[in-house]
Amino acid sequence: MTAESTPLTLAQLAELAGVSTATVSKVVNGRAEVSPETRAAVEALIRRHGYRRQRRRPAPAAVVEVVFHALEGDYPVEIIKGVEEVAREHQLTVSVSQLHRSDPAEQDWLEGVLRRRTTGVGVIAVFSSLDETQRERLARREIPLVLLDPADDPGRGIPSVSAGNWNGGLAATRHLLELGHRRIGVITGPGYALPGRARLDGYRTALDMAGVPADPDLVACGSFLIEGGLAAAQRLLRLPDPPTAIFATNDGQAIGVYHAAHRLGLRIPDDLSVVGFDDLPSVRWTLPPLTTIRQPLTAMAAAATTMLLALAHGEPLPQSRIELATELVVRESTAAPRR
Repeated sequence: MTAESTPLTLAQLAELAGVSTATVSKVVNGRAEVSPETRAAVEALIRRHGYRRQRRRPAPAAVVEVVFHALEGDYPVEIIKGVEEVAREHQLTVSVSQLHRSDPAEQDWLEGVLRRRTTGVGVIAVFSSLDETQRERLARREIPLVLLDPADDPGRGIPSVSAGNWNGGLAATRHLLELGHRRIGVITGPGYALPGRARLDGYRTALDMAGVPADPDLVACGSFLIEGGLAAAQRLLRLPDPPTAIFATNDGQAIGVYHAAHRLGLRIPDDLSVVGFDDLPSVRWTLPPLTTIRQPLTAMAAAATTMLLALAHGEPLPQSRIELATELVVRESTAAPRR
């Protein structure tokens, strides 16, 4: 082989030797199924011309598509951690999109999923309500879909993973009742959100079981956002007979309650007890640390990803709906009422 010559490929060596590329490959890889004469001829060509191995293009990694209603705060981080946990174990790639209906550019996520069908595992829709057209397009292409923390009723035939929202609302309100509170306000989520409605039902059930009349003035509509919690809490705390405790149906709204209390000169928990819902990492660092309902978001995401993989492999699911338990986490934002 001269310095100026270019090494030959398998196909080029095979043409010069008058044999198949499979035969040359056997020689290159030291396989025994080649006659001594043919092996000697091929090896002579390799010494004379050199051999250039062709680089194989790496196979694309299978993709788990995760679609959020919005990518804001700690909530999506906890979800992604759970998806990644399972994806890493199975050597999968995770793609993240958000579904803002007000922004047409964000609707490209579905087109991307359809383009990647050859490598896609399926779609996990998080706190999202895919419309009928989107669901049908996925179904027509046989792309599996799992709903995680669904915003509304998943409907028949669509697998889902959620938390014990009703039990969480019950536990949060019972905790406040056991401390002696009777004027307990609640800040709900947006009207379309099934988890918020279930938490509100749990709140009402706890009051009913304790024999405490439900006061409609103590129910404020929120948005699951900090600013929604702030506005709702200000309304509740300015009532002629304000609540001594507030159950915010997610941690973001509970932060809004903290801000409202500060603006009105109220101390937590001396003047006002607050309970949230989610147990996101940041609420451990609020002042005071927030009492909340732990929603196992990472475990929920891992369960949804495991379900998606089963569907992608054509395996039947033991159950199409999974509900993981919630848990009361008592910190320093709740105490007995002063009045």
